[in-house]
Amino acid sequence: MKNNFVVRTRFAPSPTGYMHIGNLRTALYAYLYARANNGVFVLRIEDTDRRRYVDGAVDVIYKTLALSGLKYDEGPDIGGDYGPYVQSERLDVYKKYAEMLVEKGAAYYCFCDKSEDDMQDKENFAGYDRSCRGIDPLEAAEKVRNGAAFVIRQKMPLSGVTVYNDAVFGEIKVDNSELDDQVLIKRDGMPTYNFANVVDDHLMNITHVIRGTEYIISTPKYKLLYEAFGWEVPMFIHLPLIMGQNEDGSVSKLSKRHGATSFEDLMNMGYLSEAIINYIALLGWNPKTNEEIFTLKQLEDKFSLAGISRSPSVFDYKKLDWINSQYLSNLSDEEFAQLSYPYAGDIKDNLKTNWIKVAAILKTRVSRLDEVAEKIAFLNETPDYDIALYENKKNKSSVETSISVLSDLSEILKSNVKSWDNDSLFSVLSEYAKEKNIKTGHVMWPLRIALSGLAVTPGGATEIMEILGEEESMLRIETARKRLENALSK
Repeated sequence: MKNNFVVRTRFAPSPTGYMHIGNLRTALYAYLYARANNGVFVLRIEDTDRRRYVDGAVDVIYKTLALSGLKYDEGPDIGGDYGPYVQSERLDVYKKYAEMLVEKGAAYYCFCDKSEDDMQDKENFAGYDRSCRGIDPLEAAEKVRNGAAFVIRQKMPLSGVTVYNDAVFGEIKVDNSELDDQVLIKRDGMPTYNFANVVDDHLMNITHVIRGTEYIISTPKYKLLYEAFGWEVPMFIHLPLIMGQNEDGSVSKLSKRHGATSFEDLMNMGYLSEAIINYIALLGWNPKTNEEIFTLKQLEDKFSLAGISRSPSVFDYKKLDWINSQYLSNLSDEEFAQLSYPYAGDIKDNLKTNWIKVAAILKTRVSRLDEVAEKIAFLNETPDYDIALYENKKNKSSVETSISVLSDLSEILKSNVKSWDNDSLFSVLSEYAKEKNIKTGHVMWPLRIALSGLAVTPGGATEIMEILGEEESMLRIETARKRLENALSK
């Protein structure tokens, strides 16, 4: 390796709508490999397929990379030495290099009537029959000068084998007889993806091409293009598929039927960008340790091609939930309060006032921020509940004992609590349990049910009371006591 060799990777998305998880993983691995090797990470927008172009999609790409922390060194909005970095702004470049191949005899003008759509329809078209391949180059050039419609096709070898070495999958061989004379420039003058990709990667000095495994079979075409130009072939790194779990337990390629599959959708569900990146990094890469929580900087330091798996990965939302919960629990109460408030929905004024306290009890009890509204619904309004909840063998609680406890608490809380806060309330209730010679759980269980109507709540009974406030807490306790007495009297 030359002493001045610099690793250069790129992320080259097409602006077709949203950032799919698979695309983001490609961007992440390209970014991490560049950073791990003190290299350069390039963003290039591949927008030559105008049929699939979606307005605003380029902004989605910029926003996603910014939110995920994947800072590129060169790109359309920041420039660099090898721009433009948008393919639709490089059409003259592709025309020049395609004509160069024609002059070298490695490509030819094709005047067949079939449209590119027909020629690329794998179900209805078995492959181009090369009927224009034998046209005399001078005759073909004359037809072009006279305005004949044409495409430019690569002249593939008709025999032999093309071999390349993939960093993940090893040696890949394809019989040249299986390769069509692929279109390089379409009738409208736009380059095909395959051609523009190779030209740009060479001119931008890309040393390592990281992309999905769906391109692994077509890569021989890329290699033949490099060889036709006499260019050095970069290292290819193909990433395994990301699969989704089907309802019947089987797996198939990850799609929207498996749930949220875009970065934006996951963010809207309340996953933190850091957690998403952390999880995606582990979808096809093994750090060779038992660690699972990594900051982006730690990933930069640890990432290597040797850790990339050949096997497909299954997107596991439960695992993502767990990773996200670790990130949420590590936030300060203030940070969590700020992030969670937009997910709270329509809440009462006392919850707004006490949101920092609400956040404190929620922080370690949610996996995603979109769970917040459901978790705090009982604080807005006591849900309808079955009084059988008061029955709890572990805490020796029954409907009868609950009536007694709630009756006592109605009086004790009115007279003994000087400050309506968690510590003071817990102290009073603990003292009551001690005087009655009962366990604290015998007191807290019926109180929790009375306050929340739930067997499991974020926060304990006294934390809930502090948030609800004295008036609402006492009202719920008294309402619960009367309900139990009425039920017992029937």
